Amino acid sequence: MAFVQFSKVSLSFGNRDILKDVSVNLATGTKAALTGANGAGKSTLIKIMAGLVEPDSGERIAQKDARVAYLPQSGLVHSGCTLKEEADKAFLWGYELQEKIDSLGEQMAKAPDNVRLAEEHSALLQKLEESGWYRREALAEQILLGLGFNREDFSKQTQEFSGGWQMRIALAKCLMSGPDILLLDEPTNYLDIEARNWLEKFLDDFKGGFLLVSHDRYFLDHTINEVYELFGGDLKRYPGNFTHYEQVREIELNTLIAEYEKQQAEIQHLQDFINRFGAKATKAAQAQERQKMLDKLLENEIVIPENLKKIHFSFPQAPHSGQIVLTLNGICKNYGSGDVLHNLDLVIEKNERLVVCGRNGEGKSTLLRILCGEDKDFTGEVKTGSGVQIGYFSQDSAEKISGTQTILDYMESRCPLELVPKIRDMLGAFLFRGDDVYKSINVLSGGEKSRIALLELLLRPVNLLILDEPTNHLDMHSKDVLLDALKCFGGTVIFVSHDRGFIEDLSTKVLELKGGKYRLFPGDYKYYMQRMEAEEAGEIPAAETSSSKKQTSQTVTESPVSETKRSWEEQKKLEAQKRKAEKELEKIESQITELEEKKSVLENQLASPEVYSNGEKAKAVQKQITELASQIDELTEKWESLA
Repeated sequence: MAFVQFSKVSLSFGNRDILKDVSVNLATGTKAALTGANGAGKSTLIKIMAGLVEPDSGERIAQKDARVAYLPQSGLVHSGCTLKEEADKAFLWGYELQEKIDSLGEQMAKAPDNVRLAEEHSALLQKLEESGWYRREALAEQILLGLGFNREDFSKQTQEFSGGWQMRIALAKCLMSGPDILLLDEPTNYLDIEARNWLEKFLDDFKGGFLLVSHDRYFLDHTINEVYELFGGDLKRYPGNFTHYEQVREIELNTLIAEYEKQQAEIQHLQDFINRFGAKATKAAQAQERQKMLDKLLENEIVIPENLKKIHFSFPQAPHSGQIVLTLNGICKNYGSGDVLHNLDLVIEKNERLVVCGRNGEGKSTLLRILCGEDKDFTGEVKTGSGVQIGYFSQDSAEKISGTQTILDYMESRCPLELVPKIRDMLGAFLFRGDDVYKSINVLSGGEKSRIALLELLLRPVNLLILDEPTNHLDMHSKDVLLDALKCFGGTVIFVSHDRGFIEDLSTKVLELKGGKYRLFPGDYKYYMQRMEAEEAGEIPAAETSSSKKQTSQTVTESPVSETKRSWEEQKKLEAQKRKAEKELEKIESQITELEEKKSVLENQLASPEVYSNGEKAKAVQKQITELASQIDELTEKWESLA
């Protein structure tokens, strides 16, 4: 079993302890996440594990020949060869091993009776065979396609790829290299949702061990079984998935907050006494004593992790609009000779949460730009409903942010008066904490400006939000704040996102774009994914998409036209039926649980000597168990039918 072990690792920058006697063991089978507030030192710890940063003290022990692959957050650029040639560099270890084998073969030719050489040669051959090196071309193709590249990309020069695709190349090489331990720092940052789903399955099947940092809760919940939290230089392990970690951490945090508030009250009390009596000669000795007590408290002051603070805010009230928000008739858009959108017909109604999905390049962002009026180079018609006021966010929004104002002044000047007292909390929720709010707008990075642009948009009184990747540059806590606000938003939301958990929690309808065609799914994203899985498995036929010719297109059930133009009354009726079915399901689940508990009690009785030694009693108890089992089967069948 391969392993890399770190014992009592410490590192400090100036007077700040980044790591304090941190110990962790990564081995075959490890499936772990590393979490902590921004700036806690997660990336630094991973770099130490990868051997790129030397700690001040501590020990790193690795099994001989254990291979560790490391992916940083950003900054990797490839050039000078094709994608296929760059991918082949991931197998350098295999070429080196082959050279050793060839060298041993030459030595054996000169000394055919040398048993040691023959054994070493045989062992290396077996190692190379078991590593899958001879199947490297097939593996490279599988991984590149899984991460979203096309076969046409294989012959492209690597310098032709953008920054996000450069990081996909780097991730692909990490996965191809056959590592024993994978260290991945934000591997999903540049992946669309299809590539994330593929990576999730890859890690599920991965035989080695891995440690990853990610702000994607859904991705973590489906890939890891333990969490390491870095806080205040200390590393603590929590078994279980990420949701379980958050539940345990919330209980700990409640205790911590109570202790924090008690300590803060004591600090304030001592400070008040010192301020009031410090200058009085009669109280000088007492004031000095209080100062000593205060200094001791401040040395051990409790700090609440920023990433665990709960912040909530609400949008300004959405202006009233008509029931029909947008109507799209025959929307066509092409780049060169290819159609990105073809004859798209769609009606978007008030309070819908429509997610637009599809692989990169399928026209998601193009459609959003058309809907908000940014892109007018298309054919067809977009009708805006009565009273509709649009707010649009894209990654380009950051380019419009400029000025010499501080972040705080900039936001206060654009914030509704009633929200000004809350603006510091809102900035904190979007990762501008402490003295960060006094930074000048002009010195902010693109990601920081993007967060400012998003927050600025959310504070405007609009009733249609069109959001293109709103969760980029946000940590998990900030995503939760945004999600809560969007759920309570009184208007309509059309959005694109690569964060599956965010999509599942927000969407009520799915529009799929693929190859210039489209399909509308009248249900949330979970339903959409279940439908896709059933289609791929051949359990149900694939629904028709819009034709490349001018004709009415169809959805998964009827047609987009009939679905989207369904009367409001009929839609409300369907929703009421769904709620009724859900209540019935809950009732049946409760009945099944109650019967199973009774059955369990009877089975325990049957196992006791006083029952099984008495034939009549045993027969009576067994009869009751059989009746309960029959009732459970009937209810289960009914539940399955309803579900």
